[in-house]
This record gives sequence, structure tokens and C-alpha cells, in this order.
Amino acid sequence: MNRINGNDLLTIGFNQGKILGLALEVLEKNYQDTDRETVLTIMKNVAEKPELYLDHEILEDLATKIIEDANAPKDDTISLNETAMPFNIYGQEHIDEGAVRQMDTAMRLPVTVAGALMPDAHQGYGLPIGGVLAAKNAVIPYGVGVDIGCRMALSVFDIPESHFVNNADIYKRELIDHTRFGAGHGFVRHQRAEHAVLERNEFNMTQFIKTLQDKAWSQLGTSGGGNHFVEWGIIEFAERDEVLNIPAGRYVALLSHSGSRGLGATIAGHYTRLAKDICKLPKEASNLAYLDMNSSEGQEYWLAMNLAGDYASACHEIIHNKLTKAIGGQLLARVENHHNFAWKETWNGEDVIVHRKGATPAGKGVMGIIPGSMTAPGFLVRGKGLEDAINSASHGAGRQMSRTQAIKSISHQEMDAILKANGVTLIGAGRDEAPMAYKDINMVMDAQKKLVDVVAKFSPKMVRMADDGSKED
Repeated sequence: MNRINGNDLLTIGFNQGKILGLALEVLEKNYQDTDRETVLTIMKNVAEKPELYLDHEILEDLATKIIEDANAPKDDTISLNETAMPFNIYGQEHIDEGAVRQMDTAMRLPVTVAGALMPDAHQGYGLPIGGVLAAKNAVIPYGVGVDIGCRMALSVFDIPESHFVNNADIYKRELIDHTRFGAGHGFVRHQRAEHAVLERNEFNMTQFIKTLQDKAWSQLGTSGGGNHFVEWGIIEFAERDEVLNIPAGRYVALLSHSGSRGLGATIAGHYTRLAKDICKLPKEASNLAYLDMNSSEGQEYWLAMNLAGDYASACHEIIHNKLTKAIGGQLLARVENHHNFAWKETWNGEDVIVHRKGATPAGKGVMGIIPGSMTAPGFLVRGKGLEDAINSASHGAGRQMSRTQAIKSISHQEMDAILKANGVTLIGAGRDEAPMAYKDINMVMDAQKKLVDVVAKFSPKMVRMADDGSKED
């Protein structure tokens, strides 16, 4: 017969792969003297109805392999792009390679449109802390992070610095009385605050979300563990700010940093697991599993994420209102910004979902707060709207030591000495939050001069954090 090749078999229904090779081997050994058209008819029948050949003397093994291959579980892993899209890095010389590698992986996702790495970046899970990722019609639960809607809130009062210095005991007493910190901590029923966020329809969206409502109520107005804080400090406006209508001067200010507590953490865990079940990515990208915004799961997460973000804002509102009432004085301005969130934005003329995991929105004229550490200054800033940075800036100084490394290498004496040198009173916190565990905030700010303008400088004076230091929700 005229020799039958692989292309002939592909034409009659075989697929590229091991089965094709086995079929050619069978033909070579058994059908050399058979008419070509007869052989092609036989092989076409085997390809289409292999079950009829399971007892065939020659074709049994080929038929069995065809059936096994048809019933084998399909690999539904979503492939990453071979090459990563380029992305801008700000302050690259101070960013660890692990964070850059993670960002490089994120830039290979098939839904990625653009990305950027902020100067406080360090390695995290999935998207690095300080990573900004714009995606097309997809939301990544771990690109948002565990502490959904974590934010900074700043209240500036018309109280002069001298009042704080002369009444430090009162400020300390009120700070302790009106704050709660740490994983699982909340208020008992008669202490609980009320807020409209608890009446949101989203709590009835699913039974899963409904079960979180009581915990959200108990933790309303509390702060998490880890690097979360509420602190009194002095904010200095070197010149009058016309937008905020605040004259040059030094004022008492209250600064808080915390997120959505157990509500956000539980939502993050649930939808990350769901995303991983639906969106199977290679191992190195598994924590970047995404949900299609056109899917019911994507819409459900989006509503839950926004609920958690608004809940985080309500927590700050309650803390600031309590302490404002306790201290008195005229409120001159309140500024708030959040990170660990996803926004619907337009980038380069395209509608995208922008994930900022540990990065501050810095669109043109957008106000933000970028803290340093418990002894380093923080900065009230105004965004410049740089598209190359996806309208973002850092969310703080960023860690230069892991929590474990800080505890091992920093002594209590060293931590006490730096607090004393900077005139800072610390309530709670562990050595994992020692100032030396963080990058130099001035270096970070210098690396993002193109991203933000500094409006005022905040100096911490009295800091409260979780007593257990490293534990978080």
C-alpha cells in the first residue's frame, strides 16, 4: 500500500500526541500489505467508535488508549504569558528581589493590562506589598489582600502643640479608653457603637456574609494587630494650604491605621479559595487567581469587598469621633485614604480594575497619608496623577526586616532608646514593629517625588498598638 503518514491520520480524526504515534506504529507492524483505502476506513472507524474494537486482535490496545485518553481529566490550568509586560519600579535599589519576581509573575497574567511597583514594596503573597496591577474585567482577591480596605485616617485640630505637651496624661488616658486592639478583640454589647454600615443590604447577599454581621458589630470601632495603630502627634504645615484652608503652623493631630478586621479577613479567605477553584493558574501564580467581573462570583466578591472597605472606614470614623469628643477643639480637616482594594478606573483610555495592595491612590489632586514608623514622620500628600505609576504612591515606609528577623535582631533596650530619643510614648506593640524594622521614610519619599507633593509633615508623639504585637486578624 502507499505509506500512510501522520497527516493522513489527522485528516480522518486523530489528534497530535501519543495516540497518533501508536496508530502509526500499529500500521507499520500490521497493515503494510493492506489496501490504503481499506486501512484508512478501518482507522477512521477506530477513531470514531473505539469501543467496537476492544476485542480486536490487532487494534484492541489502540482502541483502549483512545478511550482512556478521551476520559482522562483535562488540564484546565490557565497558561501565563511567556513574557512579562514591562512595569515601572520606583526606588528599585531599595526593593528586594522577591517583590520584583512576584510582580514579574503578575505581569504575565492573561488579564494584566499594566503594573507598577512602589518604593515601599516588599514580598507578600501573590501580588507584592506595594504592587499596583491593572487588570481587564477581572478582580484578584489576593491582589486586594487579606485586610480589605485597610486605611489611614487623619484628623487635624486647632489645638496648639503646647496643649498636648501640658496635658499628655489626659491624651494618654483618652487614647487607652477609646481604642481596642488585636486579633479577635471587640466590644461587649453595652459598649458597642452603632453605624449605618451595619444595616447595609449586602449583609443579606448570602448566608456566608450574613453570618459575619454580629462579629462586624462587636469589632466596629476597633483596630487590628500588627502594624495597626492610633496615635497622637503634631502636624506641621510649612505654608498655608488653600484647599484644606489651614494656615501655616503646628497643630495637634490624630492618625489611625487599620482595616476591616475579622469581616474583611474572612471575606478575603472565602473568595480567594473560590477563585483558586475556578481559576487554576500555575503554582507560581496560584495566589493571583482571579474572578471574571461578568461572573456571579466576581460580582459577589466586588460587593463584599466594597462592604468591607466601607466597614473599615466606619471603624475609623467611630475612633476619631470618640477621641474628638473626648479632647475637644475645632476639627480643621479630616483626610482618609485606603489601600488593599480594587477600583474601577480608566487607564490609558481603557476601563480597568486597579488593584493597590499596600499602595495609596495618588490621582491628580487626591489627598493621601503616607506614614513612616512609630518614631519617623508621616506625610500628608496630594497626588500628581502620574499614569506611569497608575496614579499611585507608597502606603508607608515599607518593611526592611521580616517580623521574625526584627524580633531576633532588635533588643528591648534598643527599641526603648530610639523611642526616648524621639520623644515618643508607646502603648503596646512588640519588637516586630520597632522603627528599625522599616525602611527610611525620607528615602521612600525621595523616590516618589514624581508621584506626590508633600502638604504637611506629621510627627508621632503618643502611639497605641496591639499589646501582642504581631498577631493580626
